Amino acid sequence: MADNAAMARTLLVALALLATGAARAQTPMVSDWGHYGGDSFAQRYSPLREINRDNVAKLEVAWTYRTGELGQGFDRADKLAFEATPVLAFGRLYLSTPTNIVIALDPGTGKERWRYDPRIPRKQHYSEATSRGVTVWEDPDPARKGACRRRVFTGTLDARLLAIDAESGKPCADFGSGGAVQLGVDARITQPGEYLVTSPPATFEDVVIVGSAIGDNRGVELERGIVRGFDARTGATLWKFDPIPDTPEHPTFSRWRPEQAKRTGGANAWAPITVDPGRGLAFIPTGSASPDFYGGERLGDNAMANSLVALDARTGAVRWFRQLIHHDLWDYDLAAQPTLIEIESETRSVAAVVQATKSGLLFVLDRETGEPVFGIEERKVPASRVPGEQASPTQPWPATPPLASHAPIKREDAWGLTFWDRGKCRDLIAKYRNEGVYTPPDLAGTILFPSYVGGVNWGGVAHDVRRNHVIIVVNHLPMVVTLAPRETLRLQRDSGDYPHSEFSAQSGTPFGMRREPLLSPWGLPCVRPPWGTLVSIDLGKNRIDWQVPLGSTRGIAPAWLPSRDFGMPSLGGAVVTAGDLVFVGASMDSRFRAFDIETGKELWKRTLPAGGQATPMTYRAGPDHRQFVVIAAGGHGGLGTPKGDYVIAYALPR
Repeated sequence: MADNAAMARTLLVALALLATGAARAQTPMVSDWGHYGGDSFAQRYSPLREINRDNVAKLEVAWTYRTGELGQGFDRADKLAFEATPVLAFGRLYLSTPTNIVIALDPGTGKERWRYDPRIPRKQHYSEATSRGVTVWEDPDPARKGACRRRVFTGTLDARLLAIDAESGKPCADFGSGGAVQLGVDARITQPGEYLVTSPPATFEDVVIVGSAIGDNRGVELERGIVRGFDARTGATLWKFDPIPDTPEHPTFSRWRPEQAKRTGGANAWAPITVDPGRGLAFIPTGSASPDFYGGERLGDNAMANSLVALDARTGAVRWFRQLIHHDLWDYDLAAQPTLIEIESETRSVAAVVQATKSGLLFVLDRETGEPVFGIEERKVPASRVPGEQASPTQPWPATPPLASHAPIKREDAWGLTFWDRGKCRDLIAKYRNEGVYTPPDLAGTILFPSYVGGVNWGGVAHDVRRNHVIIVVNHLPMVVTLAPRETLRLQRDSGDYPHSEFSAQSGTPFGMRREPLLSPWGLPCVRPPWGTLVSIDLGKNRIDWQVPLGSTRGIAPAWLPSRDFGMPSLGGAVVTAGDLVFVGASMDSRFRAFDIETGKELWKRTLPAGGQATPMTYRAGPDHRQFVVIAAGGHGGLGTPKGDYVIAYALPR
């Protein structure tokens, strides 16, 4: 018996070591969650089913890790937003803090393995203060051994691309200068802290692809939205792509006025980029040309801005592009990561790319050609009344069902908790212009609905592979944008009468800009809830399958009002599992939820210690291959949710 017991113990130890070894050998391509979007196709889908709709109510906290980043000594601590989604590879979880500290954790226990602080200048004024995550890479050349064969890539707020050894957490000395490449070269930096990186890079073979975030309401002549491909080993520049024409050879040169194209900035790709590894295509979602709310200095459709652009991932050459917003005047950047899916019908199978927009539309395009899988028509939209502006007379409209209302907001649409605040909202709505979606900004003020928060923001799309449904977090928050001479706006800003407003100069144009949410005196939106929803679309039948409110008024409405599940504005995305579940945080009420994938019924929720404005992820770890669901909970300065520094893993009881 003693010999048998010793043999059993030896066998268990061997199995545990084997499991650990398998985890450590796990590459991004075979990981449970090896990419920011789950897999290389950004589907945010997991085949794991240990946690399912029958047992999800038993989920409990398995471990908690605190990053220690609470904004000490950081001038933009008020702006901090912990939006990171960890990735799993090589037996570790990798994530980044809003100030670009990169951390490796044990996935089974949450114990810190290493951390690397790139020491960005903490006294700099940054236009954003977030990092949505990192990218892991393993050298495909089997002859390469030793340090930095496995790397963690991330971009920083001070516009560097970093390469870090995935095993030790030390910079890769052979990459750029001491493990970093400066990204501002040729980007026409006009102001430090306004050109940065907030989303993880993409990789293809031995190429690292990175875009940029730009504070894009400051003026016309801002930083250029150049996308770059670098050698993953050396950091050498392999190619550059500027969505705005910079030479006569550019594919859209004839569609711009050359002098305006030369001055204009932006059109940058701040959202995550997706690569189709089989086709060698990088799908680039671009934003607005600068500035956002006045386009008189960039007349025309502004081709390749607000577009999905397919580049050759090896060379940066344009294969095709599809503009989804003409002559953007609403800050309708393509904020969501493109998602690659297969669409099956009775007659054919299509390799498609799905792009959701802030305007609340869902475009499904053929990956090879950019042609619509479902039809697209040009619809007439309202004209501008602002001197010097020429709004596009039409906008593209897909045949997929809209995710948000596009109808005009009328005085009778006002909503409130009482007769008094409803009356105040009626007066506000009557004061401003709104003729439905794509109503141009106006000197009298315009209600944007959906607003520049969305519709669909960076949370993107999750794909239920088995049912061919997509699950999307959608916002329904009205905002007001007003154009005015800069001196008028300066006086308004200094008056203190606009506590919820943002002001921007839009230098180089005749008008500055003020923007704020359309709120009642109680601080709630002036339109009927829900103000945030979780939506499931059946792509096979091209229809909405279900939609439910996401989030409650807990901690937001007046203290005398009971908390209600009205659905709240959200930032973050959903993930789908084979356990028939949708996991999502995102909402302003700091709760983490699980929904039934078939019905949209809420099955589980927990209150987080801070705002959960991040997309969760899931994986197996440990000798028993236990399934964990992990979310970053650190709050969001822009939404005003509670701050923190938590990474929390949930699992079923052992």
